Amino acid sequence: MADTADQKKTAHRRRTRLLPPPAWWPLPACALLGLAAGGAYGVLKAPEYAATSYVVAVPDDTTEPATALGFAQAYARIATSSSTLAYAQPRAGIGARQLRTQVRAETSPESPMIAITGTSKSPAEAADIANAVADALSLSSNQAAKNTGVQLLLFNQAVAPSDPASPSAPVSGAVGLCAGGLLGGLWLLARPARRREEPAAEAGQPAVEEYASLPAQSEHTESKEKEPVR
Repeated sequence: MADTADQKKTAHRRRTRLLPPPAWWPLPACALLGLAAGGAYGVLKAPEYAATSYVVAVPDDTTEPATALGFAQAYARIATSSSTLAYAQPRAGIGARQLRTQVRAETSPESPMIAITGTSKSPAEAADIANAVADALSLSSNQAAKNTGVQLLLFNQAVAPSDPASPSAPVSGAVGLCAGGLLGGLWLLARPARRREEPAAEAGQPAVEEYASLPAQSEHTESKEKEPVR
């Protein structure tokens, strides 16, 4: 009896080990991978700071305000041009190519104000980049103010930020968790459905044929030929 109980336990353990994983296993696996990747990115990546300075387009007495709004849109496009960055390079203290990758200009279609943002791993350098480009843009645009009737004035100077603009490790981990869970869910929806085995086949019993075989037509014909003719 003891041997029979041990054999049953061994067979049960084997069946337990051979059980396939649940169908939804990619969802938590991808979520955990995303959490680990996002947390590692937030820890290993150096913090990045952003500082913003604002310039505003002001019309003169002979120019309509709508004209200043249009020129603000135009000046925002040339804020990162080669000529503007050439003026800003000496004050920013970095090369023109690097400066192009660390500055951006944004404006609103409802306001004649331009936001110039500098980014860097150093808070002071980020502020210097934003102020240098803002001054260079104001200088180059005001040279044509007599012809355009619009000049750019410094509205707010950038200061060194105290907090980084890049996401922290918890935020990066949360983003990675959500992204991993989303990918796992999409993988579950896109993969083909597994075939479900019949209960009889899982229990080791032979499957019952669904349809009975029909008699062959040739055998039916031969039986008719063998009948005696009266």
